[in-house]
Amino acid sequence: MPDAPTTLKLRSSSKAIKAGYACALLLALAIAAYILSSEAADARLWALLTIPAALALYLVIQHLAKTYTQLTIESGRLRYESGMLSKSTRTMDLAKLQDVRVDQSASQRLMGIGDLSIESAGNTSQIVMLSIDRPQEAADRILEIARGH
Repeated sequence: MPDAPTTLKLRSSSKAIKAGYACALLLALAIAAYILSSEAADARLWALLTIPAALALYLVIQHLAKTYTQLTIESGRLRYESGMLSKSTRTMDLAKLQDVRVDQSASQRLMGIGDLSIESAGNTSQIVMLSIDRPQEAADRILEIARGH
């Protein structure tokens, strides 16, 4: 059996963001339908549409933050990068990898996503990758690559 490739790239899942977009759209449609069906509708009721608009703006910001966050394993190193305008990069030697943990809330389990925490020996901080798809598979793959180095 040939060796598996030692390159792995992980990004945060956008499943929850997409569900949020759908909720914001449904809320906007419900508000508009209520106002249009109301006989004595006050024009000020249209201001209620700022609620789904604010939710959509928040979701766009979260979506951008997730887009510019990535965890890469390559050449015996783990690199975590985040940030769009300003960028933060953390690099960890795979030989010092000590612990990989998966945390999933009930809603994350329903969506098949979870949070991945990675710690290295001699390091008091950890790298946390939020809301990734199939987190247990990713954790197993990281450990498999780390054992190969």
